[in-house]
Parts: sequence; structure tokens; C-alpha cells
Amino acid sequence: MPKARPPELDDDADAHALARHYPRGLRIDPHSHTWAQVLYAVSGVMWVEVGREALVVPPQRAVWLPAGTLHSIHMMSQVEMRNLYFHARNVGHLSQRSDVFEVNALLRELITSIAAHEQTEARDTAYLDAAYRLAMLELKQAPRSSLRIALPDTSDRRLEALCRAVIQNPSIAISFEQHAASVGASVRTLARLFTRELGVGFAEWRRQVQLAVAVSGLAEGQPVSSIARSLGFFQPSSFSDMFRRELGTPPTAFDPGNTLSA
Repeated sequence: MPKARPPELDDDADAHALARHYPRGLRIDPHSHTWAQVLYAVSGVMWVEVGREALVVPPQRAVWLPAGTLHSIHMMSQVEMRNLYFHARNVGHLSQRSDVFEVNALLRELITSIAAHEQTEARDTAYLDAAYRLAMLELKQAPRSSLRIALPDTSDRRLEALCRAVIQNPSIAISFEQHAASVGASVRTLARLFTRELGVGFAEWRRQVQLAVAVSGLAEGQPVSSIARSLGFFQPSSFSDMFRRELGTPPTAFDPGNTLSA
């Protein structure tokens, strides 16, 4: 599997931007920056692991990473990345913990415009200073997302193996009992581990994974019906009801071109 190294930021500017293309499947190993980071893909979907959480990041969302935050990235599709970096001395008014926020049209335009201007030889410093300041204001007030997947620590290999198996195939057609048997543990033991390590039961945790996978697929333009079937829902309407109940919006909100079909 191809891997990439994070960029090195060694200048003394107050802010910096990065524009890069990454292929599907590329992984960036766990790393951190001395600068705070806005991790954003103008197209494509990223799977970002921060601490004991996994975050699925379609173009409607971005990740805020304070300076020193250890994180890894897996490109779930081809990704056009547009990141902003802020010197730690300038972001005291922003959150001191990682967060996922919604990207509105203004913030999207600011991020892409800043990244484009940073690549030009005739760098418009006045414009960039104003754009960075406005971007920070937008970041402070942007709505936060609740779509996060808790990850287990590595103290129990059985729980870790089960969680990775569900992430690879979160279909409801595979029962908890089947998953338990595949990792050589009893249902009772794993149910206790889920509650203790992840704070939720198996069904609720798998539902979080399903929603994350669904958002990823929708952002890539996959039909709702195909996503529903891949997750074990025989009726797309049942999947859409679950999606709306959990996220407060229909699947089509992530891709207006998608329509329900049998």
C-alpha cells in the first residue's frame, strides 16, 4: 500500500496552505505538526484517526487539529486536499482539541482560494492575510459534526480484531454472534468489552460505522440503493429512515444527485 509523509513546515510565517492530490488507498502514517491544521478535501473522502476516534471526512466536512495532535489519514478515494496551517501563537481563540466541523460555501471558497494563491509566484500578501483572518472567524463559528467512531485500545486483540472486521464489512447480515465466533470470544465477553472500552453496545457502534461508510459512499456519488444493499438493508427506505433518524438529514443531503431506487 502506498504511503506518504506529511509536509514539513519550517518557515516563520503565521499561516500556510497546502494543495496536493492523493490516490485512492494511500495512507499517511501517524504523525503530528508543530502547527495547527485544517484538514480538508475539496473532493474525495478521507478516513482520519485521531487518538481513539475515527472520522470519515467527505467534502462537506473538515477536521481541526491543534498543534501536536497525533493523527493518521487513509484516502478512501482519490483526494484533492487543500489544507490550512496556522502557527500555534495565532489560534488561542480556537478549540484546543480535535474537532470535525461543517464546511459552508464561504469557508470552502476561502480554503480553496487561499491554497490557489499560495501557489502563485505573485503572492498577494494583503489578500492572504485578510483571507486567513476570515477563515479563522468562520472556523470558530462553524457547526460541529457528531459523526465519530470510537476505536478500542490494543489491550484486547479480540475486540480490536472484531472492530476492524466490522469496519471492513459493516453489513447487518453478519450477526454479533458470528463476529464473536470469528475472533474466538464469547458474546458476553465482547458485549462487556464494548461497553467498557467504547461506551456503547455493539449494535450502536456498528450503526456509527455504517453511517460513516454511507457518508463516504454518498460523497463519491454511489446510489443510495447500492449503499443500502452493501450494508445489509434489503429496502433502501429502511436504510434512509435509519440515516435520517441518526443524522437528522436524508442521505440525498450529501449528494443531491442520488435518488432512492428499488
